[in-house]
Amino acid sequence: MSAVAWTTRLTEWVGSVLQWLEHRPRYRWTRRFLHRHEQAVPPSLFFGGVAWDALTLQRIDALLDNFILGIYLVLFGGFVVLGTLDRNNRPLVTPLQKLSTWAPGAIQFLAGGLFSAYVIYYTRSASFTTASLFLLVLVALLVANEVIWSRLWSTYVLIGVYFLAVFCYFTFFMPTVLGTMGLGVFLTSGFVSAGLVIGLVLYLDRHGVFGGTASFLGGVGVVLSLLGLVVLFYVNHWIPPVPLALRDGGVYHDVTRTGDAFVLHYEEPPWPRPWMQQDDPFRLAPGDTVHCFTAVFAPTDLQTKIYHHWQYYDTKRKVWVDTDRIGYQVVGGRRNGYRGVTFKRHVHPGTWRVTVETADRRPIGRIRFDVVSADSTHDPDYATRHYR
Repeated sequence: MSAVAWTTRLTEWVGSVLQWLEHRPRYRWTRRFLHRHEQAVPPSLFFGGVAWDALTLQRIDALLDNFILGIYLVLFGGFVVLGTLDRNNRPLVTPLQKLSTWAPGAIQFLAGGLFSAYVIYYTRSASFTTASLFLLVLVALLVANEVIWSRLWSTYVLIGVYFLAVFCYFTFFMPTVLGTMGLGVFLTSGFVSAGLVIGLVLYLDRHGVFGGTASFLGGVGVVLSLLGLVVLFYVNHWIPPVPLALRDGGVYHDVTRTGDAFVLHYEEPPWPRPWMQQDDPFRLAPGDTVHCFTAVFAPTDLQTKIYHHWQYYDTKRKVWVDTDRIGYQVVGGRRNGYRGVTFKRHVHPGTWRVTVETADRRPIGRIRFDVVSADSTHDPDYATRHYR
């Protein structure tokens, strides 16, 4: 079946569905209700998309979640096309003309659902460092979603927002499918996203939306400019290393393994902090070794290497000083994360941190702790925690 025939059949199917709905009292009541409460609809749809994600999202590599978000992207792109054609008074067949009236609300819901999902995924992967900058961009887009459809905003803004929606999807979808991550995979995600959205721009141009070569090149320029911007964010480590996420981590006096469980040994916390299940502060006695335990989630079939980057704070120079960078292999698939331990013997009192990072030094998470000298009369009681 040719593309034209397929499009014709799809349009006829949409028309028959809408015609069937027109004869349903509940559908007519819904349209009247939405028309009467037009001002309340955009924020309601926005929070509806957010709430739906909060209730339904599971793992970043879950097939159903990726499928649903992929459908969101396709529908988002479709309604961007319909809404843009309608707003620019381009002719539409009757079924699509009726469907285009739903475009503003559909864009609100789909954009809210997509960007809230991205915020959830990126929050899990971003440490509160420079990698949080891109997360702040996503939060801003999520909040600004309510006004994206305003007539004060041009078609270029919708194209730009759609590109970011497609790009964010492929940044975690590609590594999950390919089983690897890095600059090459990231660039592939960016070029695929740009190609898809430029294809949408070409379609709009063929239907007279841009009205000239300069206007059309402006649409393409928006996509390419945003592609260059996200590459700049990546090389400066301003984008979190999705789909990796730090599930758990802390410092301990000792870590042993019993069967499938890691046994974490730490001093009993003081009574005001019964929730503390690690050594912070770490009371250092002669001969003690500091163990750093982390559990990093990675999608099924993804294999990569992560590092524990040990540093202490030099109070005189007011800088963080590198001491060790120790790596270990991560194999994806475990819900609670792939577990690993590094340790350091020659530690002195002061402020320390261990940054959990990728091979290209992209931070996944960070563990900060203080080391204090133990009193010679100090006889600690130890507790244990089992991590499976």
